[in-house]
Amino acid sequence: MDIPTISLFSGILVLLTAAAVTVRSLRRYIDFGVDPAILDTFRNRIRAWWILFGLLACVFFVGPLATTLFFFILSLIVLREYITLTPKSPADHRTLFALYLLLPPIQFALVAVNPDWFQHLTGIMPFQVFSIFLPVCLFLILPCMMAVSGDPKRFLERTAKLQLGMMICVYALSYAPALLTINLPLWTSNVSNKVPPAVSMLNRGLEGAVIETFGGLPDGAKAEYLPTALSSAALPNDKASALPPMFRILPLMDGKHFQLLVFFVVIVQFGDVFQYLWSHISRRHIVAEKINATKTWEGVFGGAVTAALLAAALWYFTPFPRWWQAGLAGLAVGLMGFAGNMTMSAIKRDRGVSGYGSLIQGHSGFLDRIDSLCFAAPIFYFIVLYFGRG
Repeated sequence: MDIPTISLFSGILVLLTAAAVTVRSLRRYIDFGVDPAILDTFRNRIRAWWILFGLLACVFFVGPLATTLFFFILSLIVLREYITLTPKSPADHRTLFALYLLLPPIQFALVAVNPDWFQHLTGIMPFQVFSIFLPVCLFLILPCMMAVSGDPKRFLERTAKLQLGMMICVYALSYAPALLTINLPLWTSNVSNKVPPAVSMLNRGLEGAVIETFGGLPDGAKAEYLPTALSSAALPNDKASALPPMFRILPLMDGKHFQLLVFFVVIVQFGDVFQYLWSHISRRHIVAEKINATKTWEGVFGGAVTAALLAAALWYFTPFPRWWQAGLAGLAVGLMGFAGNMTMSAIKRDRGVSGYGSLIQGHSGFLDRIDSLCFAAPIFYFIVLYFGRG
């Protein structure tokens, strides 16, 4: 792991430790006017952050493919939490089964694939596919599948809720691991010069390892085991030598893409915290009391501005040429985090529940903790794609 990545994780570790110690210390002063509900909220949030950043640190050592797999599993969990609350008809079970088993794996596979490999074979970037694949399926194919099921009762409501759930829990969340394979000219040239030959050789991909394993078998036996569409063995020799690895399995030595992902997660989480703090400091203008009684306009803009200042301070870990671009990204992330909180709160109020599940102790569920992450991920990706090109 390179020094900037170590510094970033060390800073997060220090902040989490300091926050845990502070909350634990303040609990002794409840009798002096410290609100215990606020302390419990922060204690539960800190516990969730330890879990989230601990898992991110673990998957980083395995590589980008493992990180994408982590977000894929997280997507399935939050989608299950969401579907549990949506009104369903018995006729929808086959549609739900198909959606759950087909669309999320395809979406995250397109996110995980090496853009160079995909472009080499198809002539287009995977972003041009995964950015439109799932929306097209949801808005055109899903209504047809629901209609074929034969149940017209509450058809529009059932279809709309499934579309919204898939867009939030799968499509939007997939843009977070997509940051690991985004091709930026300033980074691509620098990274290619720093990766040792050993890493480049291992990054030839899983299919390259399979080819080596079956290297001693006759050609007929190889054809029986190897999918020709996925292996360079099926290509002419001149093209096979130039074919990039299908997946970027090992982490790049400078870790810039992973730093960008951690930067994004940190800004989102801090934006949530400061919106909560500013909302409690000023209770004058509540945004929508029937949806979320704790959110105020002072908290929304105060949290977004604070997130922008933090993003500008962490500008070094981003591909943005100028500090104000990082600040603009932080501002957008803070506002989109608010949009995610309010939207998911409205869904919970509609269903008459207080949370989406009970998988995290002290919290309602994973979706309650990453709703802002889901809404902010696509916007942040597009900002990086635009400003990160220099």
